[in-house]
Amino acid sequence: MPEQSKPFVITDRRKFTKDGELRPDADPSPEREEREERASTPAEPAPAAAEPQPAAASHETTSEPELPPPPTAEENDQARRAYEMTADRLDTAIRSANPGMDHPPAMSFEQLVQSIYMTAMMQLGAATHEGQQPQVDILGARQSIDMLGVLAEKTQGNLSTEETRLLESALFELRMAFLEITQALARSAAAKAPAGARPGPGGPSIVR
Repeated sequence: MPEQSKPFVITDRRKFTKDGELRPDADPSPEREEREERASTPAEPAPAAAEPQPAAASHETTSEPELPPPPTAEENDQARRAYEMTADRLDTAIRSANPGMDHPPAMSFEQLVQSIYMTAMMQLGAATHEGQQPQVDILGARQSIDMLGVLAEKTQGNLSTEETRLLESALFELRMAFLEITQALARSAAAKAPAGARPGPGGPSIVR
């Protein structure tokens, strides 16, 4: 039996009449209204992602390493008193073991300069006994001379006339002795070199 054609039905889905009144057969479902509003409203564009900001440079990698905090005045005072008491006990023990020994003189600026001066002279071979080959520590002598140079620079304007004269004289004598020793080492190296050979650019060899 042939299938009968079904009637074509048209449904009016308008919610309002031409006079602006609500149609009695309109679908009042709020879900439908929301779906219609979403369909008619264009989608808002998604917010643009924030541009990445350059990372701030680490303060620890760019700054110099922080020094530990200095000791307090109380800590300095305690360390000084403990040191002086220990030094006095040491002096007493030494004098007990060596009767008649004089008390060592207190350290002064003149003694400091003379101590560095004597150390540098020994490093330049001044303490070599007669008949022995001089043992020269040219690098150690240079450090000792530079140490006196730093001392002269940092104490400028804070020394007496006698202290200034002592320091300048010590530096002059040590620098002249250093030049004399380095020239002697250069001549010795040139004399030992094979005929026709020229000394290397590094200068004289270091004698330790």
